[in-house]
Amino acid sequence: MGMTPCVPVFILLLLCSFCRSDDQLTHAKPLSSPDMLVSKGGDFVLGFFPNNSNASLYLGIWYHNIPGRTVVWTANRDNPINATSFPTLGITNSSDLVLSDSQGHTSWATKNNITATGVAAVLLDTGNLVLQFANGTIIWQSFQHPTDTILPGTRVFLTEKARVVGRLVAWKGPVDPSTGDFSLSADLSSSLQLFIWHGTMPYACLNMPSGAHVDSGIYQNTVISQAIVDTGDGFYYEFSVSAGSPYARLMLDYMGVLRTLIWNNLSSWTSVTENPVSSCDLYASCGPFGYCDYKGAVATCRCLDGFEPVGINFSSGCRRTEALECSKQSHFVTLSRMKIPDKSLHVLNRSFGECLTECANNCSCKAYAYTNWSSSGAMDDPSRCFVWTRELIDTGMSSSYGENLFLRLALSPVQKKSKLVTIALPTIACLLMLTFIAFVWICKYKASKQRKNEVQRRLVPMSLSSSHESGGENIELPFVSFDDIAAATDNFSGLKQIGRGGFGKVYKGMLDGVNEVAIKRLSKDSDQGVKEFKNEILLIAKLQHRNLVRLLGCCIHGDERLLIYEYLPNKSLDAFLFGMFGLLMQVSY
Repeated sequence: MGMTPCVPVFILLLLCSFCRSDDQLTHAKPLSSPDMLVSKGGDFVLGFFPNNSNASLYLGIWYHNIPGRTVVWTANRDNPINATSFPTLGITNSSDLVLSDSQGHTSWATKNNITATGVAAVLLDTGNLVLQFANGTIIWQSFQHPTDTILPGTRVFLTEKARVVGRLVAWKGPVDPSTGDFSLSADLSSSLQLFIWHGTMPYACLNMPSGAHVDSGIYQNTVISQAIVDTGDGFYYEFSVSAGSPYARLMLDYMGVLRTLIWNNLSSWTSVTENPVSSCDLYASCGPFGYCDYKGAVATCRCLDGFEPVGINFSSGCRRTEALECSKQSHFVTLSRMKIPDKSLHVLNRSFGECLTECANNCSCKAYAYTNWSSSGAMDDPSRCFVWTRELIDTGMSSSYGENLFLRLALSPVQKKSKLVTIALPTIACLLMLTFIAFVWICKYKASKQRKNEVQRRLVPMSLSSSHESGGENIELPFVSFDDIAAATDNFSGLKQIGRGGFGKVYKGMLDGVNEVAIKRLSKDSDQGVKEFKNEILLIAKLQHRNLVRLLGCCIHGDERLLIYEYLPNKSLDAFLFGMFGLLMQVSY
């Protein structure tokens, strides 16, 4: 009995080539099985197709020129209609499309409730079934009610006025078009993410669509573009390919994989992109503060900078190597080309600097991002600041795309030392420079002082002691080097001699180029020894008087004995010197 109803269905499908194949239906011309609507270009078909497991029929759209019937849209996926009940698709007086059987039971219907005339349903060459007025105004279209597939040119509204309005729902199985376990839709808690859901649980999070951001790829000269566009009240998704490309579609399969497929013009579909690809792509598979690294040949779970695995695998995620404390300093590290983590908080009216301050001043803030998205809609506040106050989950790192994620970390001892060194080194350098400048200045000052006191530095004090006097007495007299005296007298040149006596010769000289002096060089055949010479100097020093020539210094060098007097140009020096020495000798002896 189970096989008998299949015979008429099979026969009806074989006779489809003899059935009406217009591209539209009207109130007066409903569509009945096995009739079909064929788009003007012949690319798509609207008709009835069977469920292989029973005698039920589904109303759907598929490619006309591709063998195997690749269905892209199904009307009554969860309410198939019995093939023997003569299903009919018609337009009602309220401008609704209604799928019903001969008994009047409705299997599927639109809900327009518009009373009008001249309404028609047209299958376009894009694969879009539209219900429109005679002037072309669209009342309803299948593109806004997708099942598991999005075709090029499709604009699917994901959210509108804080509610989800569009989603893809996978088939139950490879040949069962009923509602499956996987779906694709936006997450109301974040306008930047699309999720593949397994039931009500997130299964995989897709790349951030960033406002009017477009993800594109090229496959055999076919440019594939996907965009999420902000309307001000919500977001819509748009899928497109370059003109002249082969058939292409975006499909969520019954295994929960979102695929971009292109017909290879031979006999099969080629999968260009897939998500998820591996277990690493599954939602939060790397645990809190773990990320999926896509840069290698195989996607691998790793810990974010400043974190380490909790266990031997990443099921429990990662933990900080140094805990954050609000009372202690922290810093942010930049992670490039990152997939934005889940559970972000969109902060309004913030510039990039204000976004940093927002996170830095909040002890609970773990990270922030200033995304590259740009609003193309009517949003009053296109702020791009997003912060995370909870665990960072479901993120990844790519080698070619993504956002900069600024992760907050505690200052490690090495970083603190580095920061101290950064401050200390310039300070030490400044101190060394100041010390060097002071040293140079002191050296120059000493050199200047040395030049000014050349005479004093060259004069060596000579202590003379008078012990035969009661109580003793010390007299200090400058001692001049023999070399300086020889230089002052041009090595005792005859031209410098100004006098001569019984005790020696007298020379005129210039000590240090500034002091004119008279130098008495005692005869070498004098019987005076050092002791007698000192006694003589002591007596001369005691007899200093304003009317007597003044003794300035002396010199003992080998057997040389020299006395240095002030030079008196107006009188005969030998009269002063030898007269005075004669007097001294009388006193001495």
